[in-house]
Amino acid sequence: MPASRRPWPRDVVMDAASTLSVPRPTADPVRLRAAFAHCRQLARTHYENFTVGSWLLPRRLRDEIAAVYAFARGADDIADEGEPGPHRLRRLGLWKEKLLACAQDPEAVDDPVFLALGYTIARHALPVGTLGDLLEAFRRDAAGETRSFATFSDVLAYCRYSANPVGRIVLALFGYQDAERQERSDDICTALQLTNFWQDVAQDHARGRVYVPEEDLGRFPGSREAIAAGRANPAFRGLLAFEVERTRTLFTRGLPLAGLVEGRLAREVRMFAGGGLALLDRIAAVDHDVLGARPTLGRADLVRIMWRGLLG
Repeated sequence: MPASRRPWPRDVVMDAASTLSVPRPTADPVRLRAAFAHCRQLARTHYENFTVGSWLLPRRLRDEIAAVYAFARGADDIADEGEPGPHRLRRLGLWKEKLLACAQDPEAVDDPVFLALGYTIARHALPVGTLGDLLEAFRRDAAGETRSFATFSDVLAYCRYSANPVGRIVLALFGYQDAERQERSDDICTALQLTNFWQDVAQDHARGRVYVPEEDLGRFPGSREAIAAGRANPAFRGLLAFEVERTRTLFTRGLPLAGLVEGRLAREVRMFAGGGLALLDRIAAVDHDVLGARPTLGRADLVRIMWRGLLG
C-alpha cells in the first residue's frame, strides 16, 4: 500500500460549512505521519487473500484504510495468541478501551494505531459500533466459542461480526452508510469469509476449528471422518460442492453493489468478488479436494481478475 505524500490531507480541518466536529491536525505532525506509516507497514506485511486491486483505491483514503486494517489485525493477533482464556480476553478488553478513547480524542491514546484510527473515525464519521463488532468476533475466538458451529445460520452470525464490518467501514470511508449498500456489502464480505473457510478446512482442523456446520456434516455421512483423516472421499467432495455453490449465490447477490458505488470503489468491489469467485472455481477444479492441498490463486488468475474488474 503506497505511502501518502503528506502527513494528513489538507481538508482535515473542519470548514465553516461542516457539521462534523473533526479534530484539528496534531501539534506534532511527525508523530501523526509516523502513526500512519506504522499502519501502512502492518498492512503491507499482513495482507492475506484478495489484495488485487487495492492499489486502485484513492490515495487520499489509503492511509485511513491502513489504519482500520491495523486495528483489526492487532485484535486478530491478540485473539490467536496462545490458548483461549482470560489473558487474551483482558487484552482484547484493553483494545476496546483504546478504541473508545481514540474516538473521543485521537491524541489521548499513546499507540500509533489508535492515533491514526482516531483521526480516521473523526474525519469520516465512522460508526464506532461497527468497529466494536469486529472486536466481538475476536472475543468469541479468544473465548474458544468458535471451535465449531451447529448450523449454517450460526456461521452466518459469526460472519456478521468477523467479516461484514470491514465492508461497511470501507463504504463509510467513501461516504456510503445506507442500508441497501450495506446489505450487498454484507453478502460479498460473508461470501469472502466463507470462501476462506472452505479453502482452509484442513488448516483450521489442525488448529482445532471446524467452520463447516455440524448440520452439513450430518447431511453428508462420512465427511466428518474425511476431515479427521485429512483425505477427501465422495462424501467430503459432495459437502464442499454444496458449500461452494451456496457461497456463489451470496457473491451473485452482492455483486450489484458495484453498480451502486462510483469509480474506483466499483472496480475494487468487482475485483474482490472476482477474487473470491476465482478461488471457488479453483476449489471446484480440484474436485473439491481441499484436504490434499490448499487451493490458491496464481499470478495469471490475479491478472484476469484485475482486467475483469477494470473492464466491468
